Order: sequence, then structure tokens, then C-alpha cells
Amino acid sequence: MSDTTSRALSLLNLLQTHRHWPGTELARRLGVTERTLRRDVERLRELGYRIESSPGASGGYRLEAGSAVPPLLLTDEEAVAMAIGLRVAASQRLVAGPETTVTALAKLERVLPAPLRRRVAALAEAVQPSGLTAGAAVSSEVLGELALACRDHERVRFSYTSAAGEVSKRRVEPHALAPADRHWYLLAWDVERADWRTFRVDRLERVEHTRVLFEPRPLTPEEVEEFILVARSWVRQPVEAQAVMELPLDRMREHFGQWGQGAVAENATHTRWPVGGADFRETMYGLAWIPAGVEYTVELAEPARSELRETLGRMLRALDAAPRA
Repeated sequence: MSDTTSRALSLLNLLQTHRHWPGTELARRLGVTERTLRRDVERLRELGYRIESSPGASGGYRLEAGSAVPPLLLTDEEAVAMAIGLRVAASQRLVAGPETTVTALAKLERVLPAPLRRRVAALAEAVQPSGLTAGAAVSSEVLGELALACRDHERVRFSYTSAAGEVSKRRVEPHALAPADRHWYLLAWDVERADWRTFRVDRLERVEHTRVLFEPRPLTPEEVEEFILVARSWVRQPVEAQAVMELPLDRMREHFGQWGQGAVAENATHTRWPVGGADFRETMYGLAWIPAGVEYTVELAEPARSELRETLGRMLRALDAAPRA
């Protein structure tokens, strides 16, 4: 293999691993001048790869969809079959590594010509694996864009509709995508709010890439899992209660961490915290995490209130009873 061919393949590999590359950085990685880089880009274009270039200090190169599937990769039928399989796997969470599935889908669909992308979309909608319950509909294109932004550490903007129906514009630093309870969630650092936020992907639209890179903030896998777990629970529950505890809001948040979401200050010394679950037992479990020694009142509707009172009464009698010999 000639040096020119080897270098062109190395360039193609780099273009497939990042959404956007500055020209100077590509030239440095390949060990060539920018003039040689431009010639290599032209060679790839002649082979059918559509490479977009942009001038200026923040300019560079990016691999876009072409008019045909690039040669020596996949036939049209193979590309369609793979894209459909990846779409189903991504939407139904059939594999253990959802990020891998989504980024592979994004990489493949990026180079599919428009007619094949439409064909994939039509066929994927007709393919419904049995035994799985689908969650809210999520665009595979949006998932792919977010997965690439997580991988490349690139800030994005999007519109987000909250559970209450409020629409806001967000500018975030994406950290991780995760499926949970039939939904997809994006964990990201919200730039304006200067804090971590978790977004339901089906409530998110009009993703805009800023081409602004960021240094990822450290998070352990356990912390990521906790953020997603909190987001899963932060939906309307069949049994909901309001606990008003004798604890200032800042101390309450210090104790509960991410689980303190939704808490508001009742006054300078008391905090109102929503807690709920599938039934009164899960609500009782949540109340059990109020710090020891902190007095509180609970607003809980019937019949859950009576059910909880009866269960606690039996527990107290069991604890007061003398243990058997």
C-alpha cells in the first residue's frame, strides 16, 4: 500500500471518529502540511466521500452524507439491513452498551444517501420486536447527534419541553446517554444553570451543534447511575405525598443530594419535599430517609393515608411485643 493510500485511509478514519476536525489538527496528526491535507481530502472526495470544508480560524473538515454509499464499505442492501438492526437495538435497548449502538447508527446514517435513509426509516417503523414495550418515540437522528456530542465533548443547544409543558432553550455540555424505564435520558451540565441536569430525550428537539469543545467534568459511573435513577423517579406517581420537615432548604439539599429535587423552602426553617411511589409502601420508604431527629408533617390523601397508618401501627405493636423465648 502506497504512503498516499495509507495516509488517505488514516484521514478517513479520523473523519469518522469526530464530527468536526480543525485543519491544523488533522495535518498535525497525519504529519503532513495543510496543502498535502487538502490534496488528500480531494482524493477522498473523488472516491465518493462527501467532505465539507469551512474556512476561518474555527474552520476545518467534517464527513457528510454523500450521493451514494462510499465504495468498499457496504452495498445498499447491507447498509439498509445494518441501519435497521441498529435502529431497533437503539430504540428497544437490546444490547448492554446503548452508547455504542447509537454512535454506530449515527456513523452509518451520516454517510447514507437520502433515498436510503428514507428507506431505513420506513422499514424500521414496520419492525416491532415482540415481547418488548416501547417507550416514548425518540428520533434516531436526535439520539445520534447527542451520542456524537457526548463522545466529542461538544456543547449543544436544543429546545426542551418540561413535564409541565414549559418550553425552554438549553445550552449544555453532554456527558452521557442512558436508557431507563422505556425512555432515553441525557445527562448534561447546564451552562446557564451551572449544574447537572437530566433530560428526557423524547422531550428534546432542534439539536444545534456549537462546535465549542469542553473539558468533561469528572463523574463516576455510580454518580451517573444515580442521576438517571433520580430522573426516572421524577415523574408523577400513583401515590404522592408532601413532607414538610423542620430543616432549612440548604441543609435538606446537603443531606439528600440529587434526591432533593423538587424541594422548596416553606419558610426560613422548613422545607417542603414531594415524595411518592407506586403505592403507600414506596411512599413510606421515601419518608424513612428523612434525617434522624428531624420532625415533619405529611400531607397524604386517602386511602393511602389509612393504609400507611394501619401498617405502621402493626409495626409498632410488633416492636413493642416481648420477643418469644
